Amino acid sequence: MWTRLAACPVGADARVWIERSTAWLADEFGPGPLLREPVLPTAEQFPGPYAGTPDEIRRLVGTIRTVVGVHPEVITVEIEPDSGEDAMVAELGLTSRSRYAAGHYRRRDGLAVIGIDQRMAARPTALIATIAHELGHVRLLGEGRISRTREDHEPLTDLFTVYFGLGVFAANSAFTTSRNHRQQSWQRLGYLSERQFGYALACYAWLRGERKPSWARLLSTNPRAYLRHGLRYLQQHGPGPELAAVRAALPEPDAG
Repeated sequence: MWTRLAACPVGADARVWIERSTAWLADEFGPGPLLREPVLPTAEQFPGPYAGTPDEIRRLVGTIRTVVGVHPEVITVEIEPDSGEDAMVAELGLTSRSRYAAGHYRRRDGLAVIGIDQRMAARPTALIATIAHELGHVRLLGEGRISRTREDHEPLTDLFTVYFGLGVFAANSAFTTSRNHRQQSWQRLGYLSERQFGYALACYAWLRGERKPSWARLLSTNPRAYLRHGLRYLQQHGPGPELAAVRAALPEPDAG
């Protein structure tokens, strides 16, 4: 029976970069992140009430810090107060657009400083994606694995969040829109597109031996579609040699 060949959801250059960079992350951090369950936006993994207080933001930093392997002694967390900008935009009835102004990473007195915008508290999925990205800087920049002069260091930090099992949060926050009776707004968060996150998650699932990952249901519509397209592509064509070598070195995965 004739079978239609699946197309990769990203172009050739992006596909090669995602596969090679995922393999690089595996070489740097080992297979451990691939062998444990991903972090998901569920009540089981994030139980209890959430009001977005500074203390709760700090607790989330502590949770994600443990996932990505950052020691508490090497970081300090700053919660930046709400400037009221969003309220002003809404009052004026403007269209709001922003791109990854939600957090920052810097060094001070030998410590990594993670800054989180208080406004992110109202969007817990994007908040967790931001925390994961900034902690990724601690592992990549702070540990001297890469430098800021590396052209792709920001996209690579987004890919780090996928490799460490936090990709659902990052992909769901990559592009969001909202509308009320006075304004329409959209926001891009991060440096990878929805297509790129979808294919990165497909590589993550493929390495884990997941043909139909159950966690895909928690993805937004576009990243979920790109993940499925990416998995079909990988199952039909296979990845490049770098990613194939990572898979070959892993324990035989269970069918998923």
